[in-house]
Amino acid sequence: GRQLFQEALLDGTMTGFFKLMEQFNTQDEPAFCGLASLAMTLNALSIDPRRTWKGSWRWFHEAMLDCCRPLDAVKEEGITLYQASCLARCNGARVELVPYGSAGLSLERFRREVEAVCGSGEEHIVVSYSRKAFLQTGDGHFSPIGGYHRGRDLVLVLDVARFKYPPHWVPLPM
Repeated sequence: GRQLFQEALLDGTMTGFFKLMEQFNTQDEPAFCGLASLAMTLNALSIDPRRTWKGSWRWFHEAMLDCCRPLDAVKEEGITLYQASCLARCNGARVELVPYGSAGLSLERFRREVEAVCGSGEEHIVVSYSRKAFLQTGDGHFSPIGGYHRGRDLVLVLDVARFKYPPHWVPLPM
C-alpha cells in the first residue's frame, strides 16, 4: 500500500488525500456511512455549515445532516445515492451526480473523472458501491475516494467504517 501511495503521490493523483485525511472520521452508526462520508467531504471542502456543531465550532457532523431525511430513518435504512446528493446540495456543496452505467458514464469517463478530481485538490468523489464486489462483509456502502494510481488503475477507498476496514486500494473497473 505504501509503495502505491508514493507512486500515486509522485504522479499527482493524491492531491485531495490530505484534505480528506484531516477530516477522516468513523461512522457513528452502522447505517451512517453516507452521512460520515458527506461530513468528511464537506469539511474537507471547507464549506461553512451555517450553524454551530458544539460550542462555537462550525463543523459538519453526521447528526447535522438531516435536511433530506430524518436521522432515525437513516439509522434504520441508510441513504440512497440520490439522498446523499440532496444532503450535499442542501449543505452548500456543488454536486454532479452521475450513477455508473447511466447515459454518459462509461468506465473510461469515470476513470477520467477520478483522475481529474484526485489531481485537483478542490473536488472530491464519494462513491456508493457494493462491498460484495470486494469480498467484504455487508453490501451497500459509501466512502470517499482518496486517490488514484494511474499505472495500476486503482483507487484508494477511505472507508468510513474503520472498525471493519482500513483505507484500501481497489481496482477502478470494479
